[in-house]
Amino acid sequence: MKKNIAILAGGNSGEHQISLNSASLILEHIDPKKFAPYLVVINGSNWICRTPDGDYPLNISDFTVKTGGDNLRFDAVFNIIHGTPGEDGMIQGYFDMLGIPYTSSGRLTSALTFNKYMCSRFVSSAGCVSTADAVLIRKGAEVNPDDILAVTGLPCFVKPNNGGSSVGMTKVKVAEKLQAAIRKAMKHDTEVLVEAFVKGTEVTCGVFSDRGKMVVLPLTEIVSKREYFDFTAKYKGKSEEITPARIPGEAETDIKRISSILYRHLGCRGVVRFDYILTPEGPYFLEVNTIPGMSRESIIPQMLAHHGMALKDFITAMIKNVL
Repeated sequence: MKKNIAILAGGNSGEHQISLNSASLILEHIDPKKFAPYLVVINGSNWICRTPDGDYPLNISDFTVKTGGDNLRFDAVFNIIHGTPGEDGMIQGYFDMLGIPYTSSGRLTSALTFNKYMCSRFVSSAGCVSTADAVLIRKGAEVNPDDILAVTGLPCFVKPNNGGSSVGMTKVKVAEKLQAAIRKAMKHDTEVLVEAFVKGTEVTCGVFSDRGKMVVLPLTEIVSKREYFDFTAKYKGKSEEITPARIPGEAETDIKRISSILYRHLGCRGVVRFDYILTPEGPYFLEVNTIPGMSRESIIPQMLAHHGMALKDFITAMIKNVL
């Protein structure tokens, strides 16, 4: 008998549409012989299940859907919400209480990795990779640009501490622009991260677990046609993503080794993506995406293709791992 799978998408952040794009590719490639997929879209308090017979409201108290006289229950959730509440531990805690398995990392790992500053500090404790100097600013705190720049220097990156897809991010080259960049980022979060600029090659590494075995995917090199890998570069074709990355074999081995260590150190589950800047001194950790994009423009599908794994087989593996 087919398992009912909720493809959970949308969310309450600037990545809402990106999440829907990812869900679309999953629905296109999920194995219909094994699973009965249903798109569940979250938008604030509005939770909708889209079925062949139309859209139905979802009962948030038990994550079921009343379709006609039947109550549709889900055997598992394929979580593809980028941002809140799907990537920050909120939805994970909800499913943990209901006893419904899901494909992403658990609530503690998700909450930790969603907070860029705390994640960087925790990654640093592993002792296997360098991290950039950074300053955390909370809403309402007094901001002294001289104190911040004494830590980060110029240029530096200013971004929401909790978020993804480079939404609200600015590269600051002169001190006079720092305050405006902080205000811009604060529109998207109550915490802002100011981080030192690290010059080098941007490289990303995908990792997932399959039946208890860790799989490290081919590395991808990111070459932005803009000044840095911002939202436009990521989703509007303004970047070149080269798989496998054009880096020395020793550096490739090192980054894959570090990613394997961090996957365990952070307690990750499902597929994640670790981002680095490769410098002559070695790699610097940027961030980890516990629910990386799965749209046509996303990097993980490209990595899987070079790994020789069909999307259908990957999706099946993700679901079977939690059933």
